[in-house]
Amino acid sequence: MQADDLIAELRVKGLVAGDDLRLTVLAGGVSSEIFLVENGARRFVVKRALARLRVKDEWFADVARNRVEQEWIGYAAHVVPGAVPRLLYADGSRGWFAMEFFGGDLRNWKTELLAGRAEPATARLAGATLGRLHTASWDDPVARERFATLKNFTDLRIAPYLRKAAERVPALRGPLEQEAARLAATALALVHGDYSPKNLLVAPGRLVVLDAETAWFGDPAFDAAFLLTHLYLKALRHAAAPEPFLALVGEAWGAYVGALRHRAETGIEGRTTRLTLCLLLARVHGKSPVEYLPEPERRQFITDFVHRHLPRPPATISALSAAWREGLAHLPPA
Repeated sequence: MQADDLIAELRVKGLVAGDDLRLTVLAGGVSSEIFLVENGARRFVVKRALARLRVKDEWFADVARNRVEQEWIGYAAHVVPGAVPRLLYADGSRGWFAMEFFGGDLRNWKTELLAGRAEPATARLAGATLGRLHTASWDDPVARERFATLKNFTDLRIAPYLRKAAERVPALRGPLEQEAARLAATALALVHGDYSPKNLLVAPGRLVVLDAETAWFGDPAFDAAFLLTHLYLKALRHAAAPEPFLALVGEAWGAYVGALRHRAETGIEGRTTRLTLCLLLARVHGKSPVEYLPEPERRQFITDFVHRHLPRPPATISALSAAWREGLAHLPPA
């Protein structure tokens, strides 16, 4: 979308007025155009999904996921008010939506983690918020019908992550393909699909969740595994002193399970450990490789770790963390 075209649409929808108007392209993920709109003293964000994602590999996805994200924000606002942005304009037919802009004390959690700041309270809040979202939507027929978006989730997660990794690591094709099929056949709760530190804005006592265009009624273990995968990778990024980041795994998982209550007894821990191993491998061999671990030795460490454990995954998150800790202890200095 050209800036002039967007401005014209914003005027038609009554979102901007006058000549004191500025659009700034914001840095974000690989899948959308994001603009900061400043109209006098008013500031808000416009997001538009891209048909082709900005990665090295060819990767296309339906731009209707922009509507899915609008729907997820509306649903989540009733469960965790204050933890999602307010929608200022939402119309699934337009291909874009407008939402509030967050400034002030809120910081991007990925940026904080990469800078070496590992705050246990933030991990607990991230886990508890995710658990509340899953608990509220568990077996909810409204969410099941509204987010019957398996094709979207397949295009954005199952195919580019699990199946692409299976293609590139033939020795693990069997367990990866089995997990992809199991994941596609599981429907328990509303899944965010990209619950990672880059999509969490944090401040003391507050967390805001962004970027839900991959939302799907499926296996909530995916969200838990997605979050823990990123925390394990941050421990690898800070391999010289990984303990604060490994501690975040336990804090997030404990808070998540606490929020799930009796639903934590549904086998979700075993599914989460298995998915975490799959996603770790996908962040090396999938279509969206992690950018902050460019060293071949670090990437080989991940591959070797998954080769060793995926055929017989640890039964618990604590056991998986212990194995990751032991592996990091034998990793040569960067």
